Amino acid sequence: MNVTPLTFLIICPLVFLAGFVDSVAGGGGVISLPAYLIAGLPVKLAAGTNKLANGCGTALASYKYAKSGNVDWAAAIPAGAFSLIGSAIGTSLAVMMPDKALEIVILAALPLVAVFLLFSKNLGIKEKPAPSRRKTVLLASLIGLVIGCYDGLVGPGTGTFLTLAFSAVLGYTLLRSSGCAKIANLASNVASLIVYLSHGDVLFSVGIPAIVCSMAGNYFGSRFAINGGSRRIRVVMFIVLGLLFIKIGLQYLGVIDF
Repeated sequence: MNVTPLTFLIICPLVFLAGFVDSVAGGGGVISLPAYLIAGLPVKLAAGTNKLANGCGTALASYKYAKSGNVDWAAAIPAGAFSLIGSAIGTSLAVMMPDKALEIVILAALPLVAVFLLFSKNLGIKEKPAPSRRKTVLLASLIGLVIGCYDGLVGPGTGTFLTLAFSAVLGYTLLRSSGCAKIANLASNVASLIVYLSHGDVLFSVGIPAIVCSMAGNYFGSRFAINGGSRRIRVVMFIVLGLLFIKIGLQYLGVIDF
């Protein structure tokens, strides 16, 4: 592929923005993946390069959240392990289900999630009493399995839904939930990246500068979230849900195909 200065002018700012959004509330792939496609990368190469940059950015954000004490490892580790299993199941289901059916399901679900978040004004603002360690592991594993399945089936917004699930099911603040979601998402990213690397679907000449931009976006985004707490994460979540709805709506109408 012919890489030009215009390639980097398109990709680098959008990958930075995607990293910022992703580190706060998840869903950065809605911004970054189209950036690679707009710059002219073929779909598989775009997806692989995106995983490379996003994986490094997510690793940095995970470190920042962990360092600030906003990761419950008893939840994050089993969620990460079971998200890999769920992703494999979801990928298998995606092969059998028509694209239009998937798009209709997600188009119907996204407004419901937004309404739930809108009316649950105290969701993730204050920490609720923690369940027992055994129950935490069990529920976190279930969250990882279900949302991992969604990741394999559909993909966009996985980090956002993980964050919401940790708050709704385990009673964490959105800040703590976002930290746990980063660890679970990192596990899934690493697994996907290994597959793309084995097939040669990573363009390093673009991916390495994108790593720098993604890590910078994740660094500033995680600082923004940690310093601003759960209320800032909540605002960004509404933006991500809106972007997801627009993207999948355009896919359903045939305006875009990614």
